[in-house]
Amino acid sequence: MEEPLALHPVKLYVYDLSKGMARRLSPLMLGKSTAGTEPACPGPPAASEGHTSIIVHKDEFFYGSGGISSCAPGGTLLGPPDSVVDLGNTEVTEEIFLEYLSSLGESMFRGESYNLFEHNCNTFSNEVAQFLTGRKIPSYITDLPAEVLATPFGQALRPLLDSIQIQPPGGNTFSRHNGQS
Repeated sequence: MEEPLALHPVKLYVYDLSKGMARRLSPLMLGKSTAGTEPACPGPPAASEGHTSIIVHKDEFFYGSGGISSCAPGGTLLGPPDSVVDLGNTEVTEEIFLEYLSSLGESMFRGESYNLFEHNCNTFSNEVAQFLTGRKIPSYITDLPAEVLATPFGQALRPLLDSIQIQPPGGNTFSRHNGQS
């Protein structure tokens, strides 16, 4: 008889990089609030104002202008997340997951591929969540960049915002050769 596969919890950490400023200013600048379309959301839905990461196998994994990085959960200088979303469980082993991350880091999620609106930490979190659980991260997070860019203010600021590179401090660049470097 085969032993059942172990289940590993998968969480999404959501950080508000603006510390509430984007939420307060969004009605003025965008003509609508970024306070969220998800009424049960326990924290700030943040795509342009925030950062997301995936927690699995006792580590936090995220993507920024430096590529894929990892640290202990809450181990970046951002501190604890503003909210945590339970994404379910995965049967994917740590070894297979690290091989998958290595592949992503060499292809889709190289540091130079980072773009604040179109290929960011939320894109990474969504991709990894689907690999691990078959589920996407909440749409109020993934849809926000398009909502911002659809406004006149978002269009006016796009050239400046496209030049922004985000890499949360405190993580280690992911390297498959020795697990994490």
